[in-house]
Amino acid sequence: MSGHDGGGLHRGNDVERSGNDGGGLNMNMPREFPARGACMRDSTVTVPETLLAALKSHDRVLIAAHANPDGDAAGASAALGWTLRTLGKEVLLYNETGFPDYLGWLRLPSPVLRDISALPGKPGLVVALDSGDAARLGEGIQGLLREVPVVNIDHHPGNPEYGSAANWVDPAMPATGEMIGHLAEALELPLEGALAEAVYVALVSDTGSFAYGNTRPSTLRMAARLLEGGLDIAGIRARMDNNWSEGKLRLWGRLMSDARILDGGRLGVALISRSLPDEYGALREDAEGFVEQLRRIKGVRVALLLREVEKDGRIMTRVSLRSSGADDVRKVAAQFGGGGHRNAAGATVDLPPEKTLAVIQPYIRHVWN
Repeated sequence: MSGHDGGGLHRGNDVERSGNDGGGLNMNMPREFPARGACMRDSTVTVPETLLAALKSHDRVLIAAHANPDGDAAGASAALGWTLRTLGKEVLLYNETGFPDYLGWLRLPSPVLRDISALPGKPGLVVALDSGDAARLGEGIQGLLREVPVVNIDHHPGNPEYGSAANWVDPAMPATGEMIGHLAEALELPLEGALAEAVYVALVSDTGSFAYGNTRPSTLRMAARLLEGGLDIAGIRARMDNNWSEGKLRLWGRLMSDARILDGGRLGVALISRSLPDEYGALREDAEGFVEQLRRIKGVRVALLLREVEKDGRIMTRVSLRSSGADDVRKVAAQFGGGGHRNAAGATVDLPPEKTLAVIQPYIRHVWN
């Protein structure tokens, strides 16, 4: 895996990666580009021509996704990067917080830049992925967004279409990674190799391995095309699932022990202090996914994970909400400046976790009424 700190833009078949310090080039990266060949497209999905034109007309492209990226944001970023490099574009990935360690095996088309001031030169185009508004991309990139054309590709409801060059916003899509898969096929690229792996990571991350209600026929058809292209699903699942540290195991055990079941069993809650992961030798990102375990409890309609974070010297809480069926937790997140989807949403609240729980509970109860 490449480092998470910067380096030059990477073009076409120039096979380069830099280390974590954004330093020298390593020419030993394996060639993992999808081969050109026959490509079957899904006739039910249309990629906007303005989007295709914007991508074709710029040779230097910066790909950005929301901070603290999940599998969809990271997978979509990598997939678009491989797509554009195959077309001979110069590409660099950007994420303010870097990609999570649990996806350290994912093959990337370039380093992941974390500091926008380290850009080797101004790109001709910025592509924003999986970000419901421009602010979610982070503070560091906002100036650049005002200076260069922006393409916005996203599946979140309420996206204000902030792309100045093109917008493709489709809340019916279960994952931004599926949109990138359709984009690659519209450009007549087969879903193979590292591109296919990245699309698959995005799909399974946002559909719960095709078990969530957002899974569409087009999603399963794309998964079939990935498999037909030679994707090693078993190998990817092993890399995604069998990478826990002992610290993560112990942390989840503690969270299960301390979980609260409130409101007559309808609300499952877990609170995580900043110091708790350190007590078990775990990473802060090791808490990712635990909210799904709360949703598994019989009778729980809303699962709530509250993680204490510090920003600019202030204690804040990162809120993760999950639900099933008609319970719309996006409406709860929206009350606190967040967003997401009906059954999966989040926000950041300028309060510590216990106080956040107190203020958010009434809004959750309103969802049930």
